[in-house]
Amino acid sequence: MPNKSIHLHLVSDSSGETVSAIARACLVQFAGCSVTTHQWWLVRTPGQAGRVLSAIQSHRGVVIYTVIDPEIRGILETGFRELEVDHIPVLDPVLNTLSARLEAQADGRPGRQHSMDAEYFRRIDAMNFTIEHDDGQSLARIDEADVIVFGVSRTSKTPTCMYLANRGLKAMNIPVVSGIPLPEEALRVQGPLKVALTREPRSLSDIRRNRLRMMNEDPASSYANEELVRDEVLEARRMFTRMGYPVIDVSRRSIEEAAATILQYYTDHQRQRQQQEHAQ
Repeated sequence: MPNKSIHLHLVSDSSGETVSAIARACLVQFAGCSVTTHQWWLVRTPGQAGRVLSAIQSHRGVVIYTVIDPEIRGILETGFRELEVDHIPVLDPVLNTLSARLEAQADGRPGRQHSMDAEYFRRIDAMNFTIEHDDGQSLARIDEADVIVFGVSRTSKTPTCMYLANRGLKAMNIPVVSGIPLPEEALRVQGPLKVALTREPRSLSDIRRNRLRMMNEDPASSYANEELVRDEVLEARRMFTRMGYPVIDVSRRSIEEAAATILQYYTDHQRQRQQQEHAQ
């Protein structure tokens, strides 16, 4: 049976971040199907809405949209019905439920989640902190960290920390190198959540070998030797266990999944700290 092929139109009156994330999460469940994605961002005028509808008429398919403004939304939805295309307003179930529970109406301001509020500046501050403290480059402000991520080389420490920073957490990472003790500052500091990343040795060896090839270095280096990598990973895991750090195996986890696990640990960590403060 041939694979199905569709056009998928993503329409937003803002940056399209929400609708894109929803589409990605759904599309991965349909491996092998052919989906042509059309993106329509910052749709905020009748003229822009009209151009979107013309394009949908030329490439009929499914429409997923997040449009708050009543006028623009009305134009689009009338057009969707006339074109007889499937259209899904993905925010409606959430907004309607919250509106009913809160007994209040949503403000209807597009892009409000991206406004320059305190949360925005907190994320920017977190990103700057994470860049400054990447790969153990600096320990100057370690007591400000929300999360400290440990791990041997090529266990996705940096991208995981950047993802956490985008969520507003000041995340720093410290490399674990065989034979070199961890910095005393990282061991002494009490406030941050300390968590470790690891990876299956064969997978880690392959990643390191590819990294060496990209850098035009010898792929047979001890850095990528599978036996030595296995010993390195085992030594690091023993240390993490001794230190009591939760360990996340990223061999089959995406950056987002590893970060989500850390966020869960962080929530529990914060709760425990609050309980300890109340007890005192």
